[in-house]
Amino acid sequence: MLNDQAAGLRALHSQQNSQPKQTEGSKVMPKSTSNQKPVRVIAVASGKGGVGKTNVSVNLGIQLSKMGNRVLLMDADMGLANVDIMLGLHTQYNLSHVLDGQKTLREVIIEGPGGLKIIPAASGVKRMAQLNAMENAGIINAFSELADDLDVLLIDTAAGIADSVVSFCRAAQEVIVVVTDEPASITDAYALIKVLSRDYQVSRFRLLANMAKSPAHGRQLFEKLSKVTEQFLDVSIDYFGAVPYDQSLKDAVQKQIPVSLYRPSSLAANAFENMANNVQRWPTPKGVSGYLQFFVENLFQGN
Repeated sequence: MLNDQAAGLRALHSQQNSQPKQTEGSKVMPKSTSNQKPVRVIAVASGKGGVGKTNVSVNLGIQLSKMGNRVLLMDADMGLANVDIMLGLHTQYNLSHVLDGQKTLREVIIEGPGGLKIIPAASGVKRMAQLNAMENAGIINAFSELADDLDVLLIDTAAGIADSVVSFCRAAQEVIVVVTDEPASITDAYALIKVLSRDYQVSRFRLLANMAKSPAHGRQLFEKLSKVTEQFLDVSIDYFGAVPYDQSLKDAVQKQIPVSLYRPSSLAANAFENMANNVQRWPTPKGVSGYLQFFVENLFQGN
């Protein structure tokens, strides 16, 4: 299916290049050249649902925004979106309207808390969870209309190893895998890493331990998983950090306010701030600068 998607992307890319330049009233935006800094693309994934992946995406995005980055968070769980629910936002339009041709990608972007910009996905729309190759390609290709400068694009993927998850993880420069200390989470995280590395040549991952009892507990969880993956898979796994079990975070979720804003001095918020500082120290990504066409171009590589 992914090979079909890549073929569809090539066709869309060729079609786009053959079209005339933007005319008055056109929805296609010219390529931005104002931002020479490469956009950092980070996919947040998990093998199992319910491990706090969306919470991680939201709070990491807010902390990066606090540091002066221009951050866009894409809800890439096509059928069971929940970023807007977690933030208490009421969205009129989402990615399903982009797919239907009713709205452009730019028109569905909403302002979130803490300076975060958000692209919402649909929730409870069955067909969005069953997109074919060309429809997935169309959504990814739609990013080429965005000419706004960005520093960081965070992709909150669906849980598991669906085609859309694989596509976005392959397109990203960094893949953060969120795990908790339970057998199903660890087993499914290993399965996700195995599929991405063995079948799609994704070789580098960063592990985040969520709901850790202590920093040492988070490190132990990392060592437990990394020992197995590095023994049986040709991958590199780095320790990204641990988010402690924190009542403030649970209270924030209930109030639909990110803990980084609700309790900025809490243990959980401090953990997200430390992780955002780590992101700032990562090597500068290589690739297209200031323009989301990198999605298409990255997906072409290796196909």
